[in-house]
Amino acid sequence: MLLKGEKKLKIAITGSTGNMGQETLAEILKLPFVEKIKLLVLPEDKRINKLLKKHKPQKNKIEVVFGNLAEKTACQQLVKDVDYVINMAAVIPPHSDQHPEKAVECNQIGVDTLVSAIEELPKQPKLIHISTVALYGNRNYLHPWGRVGDPLLVSPFDIYSATKLRGEFRVLESSIKEWVVLRQTAMLHKNMLSDNMSDGLMFHTCFNAPLEWVTAHDSGVLIANIFKEENKNTLRENFWKKVFNIGGGQKNRITGFDTLNDGFKLIGGSAKDFFQPTFNATRNFHGVWFYDGSKLDELFHYQTQDTAFYWNEIKKSHKYYSLAKIVPKSWISVLAIQRLFKSPNSPYYWKKHNDKAKMIAYFKGEEAYDSISKNWKNFNLLVENRNDEGRKIEYEALRNIKNAKLIDLGFDYSKDDNQITIEDLKSVAKEHGGKLLSNKFNKDMYEKLQWETQDGEKFEASAFSVLRAGHWYNPTYKENVWDFDRLSKKDKIFASLWLDSHDKNEQNYYYFDDSFVAKIK
Repeated sequence: MLLKGEKKLKIAITGSTGNMGQETLAEILKLPFVEKIKLLVLPEDKRINKLLKKHKPQKNKIEVVFGNLAEKTACQQLVKDVDYVINMAAVIPPHSDQHPEKAVECNQIGVDTLVSAIEELPKQPKLIHISTVALYGNRNYLHPWGRVGDPLLVSPFDIYSATKLRGEFRVLESSIKEWVVLRQTAMLHKNMLSDNMSDGLMFHTCFNAPLEWVTAHDSGVLIANIFKEENKNTLRENFWKKVFNIGGGQKNRITGFDTLNDGFKLIGGSAKDFFQPTFNATRNFHGVWFYDGSKLDELFHYQTQDTAFYWNEIKKSHKYYSLAKIVPKSWISVLAIQRLFKSPNSPYYWKKHNDKAKMIAYFKGEEAYDSISKNWKNFNLLVENRNDEGRKIEYEALRNIKNAKLIDLGFDYSKDDNQITIEDLKSVAKEHGGKLLSNKFNKDMYEKLQWETQDGEKFEASAFSVLRAGHWYNPTYKENVWDFDRLSKKDKIFASLWLDSHDKNEQNYYYFDDSFVAKIK
């Protein structure tokens, strides 16, 4: 039943069969003012059958459009006659590592196709684009806290991050009148354990990496609550044409080691019982605690579940996990964990096959890898109040947002948009080692401006994209290369984070060749 002032909505969704997509669809279907939901689904995606069966009582609300996000006609059919488009479609790790060409097709080409389809319409729907925390790249104890506006330093060989970077930039610089970009943090979902036990991806998680989690359920509630506020006309004007971090809250800010440890408690052990320090990367991950993660929750009140709740739900739904308590822990380590050493996504595989590029990217090289102690007593963990260098550090104090150390972005970030001046733009460009080429700034944060990189390459971007969203053009925006060792030598903003986990004298140029084989110059 519609309340006074409410209007019927038609919503298009991509990625509805994914973990966040399924939760979002379930929550949106609860909204009485939603009249129609169009789902773009790959013809080969069999999950749609189970999804439609689950929502059979509301089948009249659902229309399935079979097609690929990179197909123009499919996107045009999807966005026609709808009020909103939610783009959650993405090829994510480990699938993006196994099929990088699919990541390019969906995360980059697909977004471009979808955006173009919306731009062509005389009456455009509003776009909610789901981006990712992976854009922020690797963090450690020096700067575990981050915010929208921080530089986007996607980790070498992470094709998922690189393609999501390009897709997000396309949205920001589009001619769509109303959009919002939501950067999703690490997400807890019901398939997480099975997904991570099929590939060496879990070994990419640095034990000391800051991770902020949110559950798929809460993410779905967030999207539904956006529509509730929007339909009541209570949504603040500063929501659209902005970028937000989807955070999980203080209880969900932990480390990679904490996460593994919580998981192994289900079978009566700890991460130390099943892992060795040499199993996991020491850098080149992506994770950060969101300094501004409360902004969305203040608007939409979606943060209801924490990591403890999640693991308790997993325990209840997978009662057979408790049977593993009677199995020797060494057996589980060999049969469940070490069997993944054969995966091309595993550090052991890289070393065995002499993949120098990835050994350098993830460990600073084979020599550094070999120096890692196999004994936990000699390995430094933040949760045990020791930083990466072995010096004493208060982990709980580090996790306290009041002690957050943020980087200098080259201008006063606390300014309102209407206070930004052309001098601010010039200052940010200079800190990046480049220039602002435009001679005028009309106080329009979305006006197209001309910039020049430290390499003398010219690019076009709005003041919003550069100052508020952290985008600064570099080779990763157009090809699969990661050149931050060189760039950070002149780019002070890049250097402020990149050099937290990279030496000043490193001169690595990471790239994929045409067959997506990892290489380094």
